[in-house]
Amino acid sequence: MAESLRVLFFGDIVGPLGRKAVKKYLTIHKQADHVDFVIANGENTTHGHGLSYDHYQELLSYGIDVLTSGNHFFNTPDVRRYGNDMVKQVRPYNFDKDAPGVGTNLFTAMDGTPIRVSNLMGRVYMNGVQTNPFYDLDDIIKMDDEKVIHIVDFHAEATAEKRVMGEYADGRVTAVFGTHTHVQTNDLKLLSKGTLFVSDAGMNGAYYSSLGDDLDSAMRRTITGMPAALSVPRTGKMLVNAIQFDINKETKQVTDFKLINETYQDDPS
Repeated sequence: MAESLRVLFFGDIVGPLGRKAVKKYLTIHKQADHVDFVIANGENTTHGHGLSYDHYQELLSYGIDVLTSGNHFFNTPDVRRYGNDMVKQVRPYNFDKDAPGVGTNLFTAMDGTPIRVSNLMGRVYMNGVQTNPFYDLDDIIKMDDEKVIHIVDFHAEATAEKRVMGEYADGRVTAVFGTHTHVQTNDLKLLSKGTLFVSDAGMNGAYYSSLGDDLDSAMRRTITGMPAALSVPRTGKMLVNAIQFDINKETKQVTDFKLINETYQDDPS
C-alpha cells in the first residue's frame, strides 16, 4: 500500500464553463497525475448560484468524490427536495440544525483510507451562519477517536478571518482551504504546526468574467448601481483553479503541494 495519498481540491465551480473546465482537467490529469481523491466546491455550479441535483450527479460522474458548498446552498429548490440524498455533498456545518444535509462527513478513498471533509462558513459579511465556526471546528475534531486526514473548506469573505481559521486549526487538521471570493491567492503554505493553508483556492469558470459572472451585467451593476440580471457565460476561454497535495497516511500531514492555475479554450461542440 502506498504511503501517501494524492488529493485534488478545486475552488468554486461557476456555471457551465466551470463544469466543462473541471471535466477537461480531470480527463487529462486525474489518471495521469495519479490523483486518489477529488474535492470541489460546488455552490455556484448551477447558473452561478446553487447546485441542482442533476449537476450534482454530473460532477460526480467526472470523478469528483466530494462536493462542498457555501452561502448559495439554498439557491436551488433541489436542495430542499434532494438535500439529504446528496450524500457526497457537505454544506456549512454552522447552518441551522434543521438544514438538509450534513456539514462534515467521513469518506473513503479508493484504497480504503478514511478522509474527513468539513465545510464551515465565516461570519464577516456573510449571512445564514447560526454558530461560531471556530468552536464548531472543535466539536468536529472530537468526532474522531483518533486523528484522521481532515480537509476543511472555510467558505468566507474576509481574508483575515480565513487566516485566523488556518492558525486556529493548525496542527489539528490536514488542510484548511478558503473559498468564496473566486480569486486564487498566492499564500499556499504549510503553517508552523503542519496544516496546509490558502486564503482562497480560486474559481473554475469563465476566464473573461467578473468572478464567473457575465462582464456586461457585472459592470452595469457595479458602475451604475442599476439592476442587471445575474448570468454566466456559456462559451469562451475557461479557467481552472485547484490545489494538488500529497498526504502522508501515517502522520496525516501534507508532504508536497502545488497551486494549479490553467486555462482551456471551450469547444462549443
